[in-house]
Amino acid sequence: MGDRRGACRVLVGKPEGKRPLGRPRLRREDNIKMDLQEVGWGMDWIDLAQDTGRWQTLVNTVMNLRDP
Repeated sequence: MGDRRGACRVLVGKPEGKRPLGRPRLRREDNIKMDLQEVGWGMDWIDLAQDTGRWQTLVNTVMNLRDP
């Protein structure tokens, strides 16, 4: 029973499989930061997201940039 417990498997067990090749995938947070830099918005995006009016303005601006 002791070898089947989750903590024991994590500490003692060996990982199976391989890591994916190439650079790590971009996270959603990374995309938000890149969009803010593109638009020139200088403040922290988490503080910005808490102000719904300004966040909506930013989202509309970024969406207009992506449309050809």
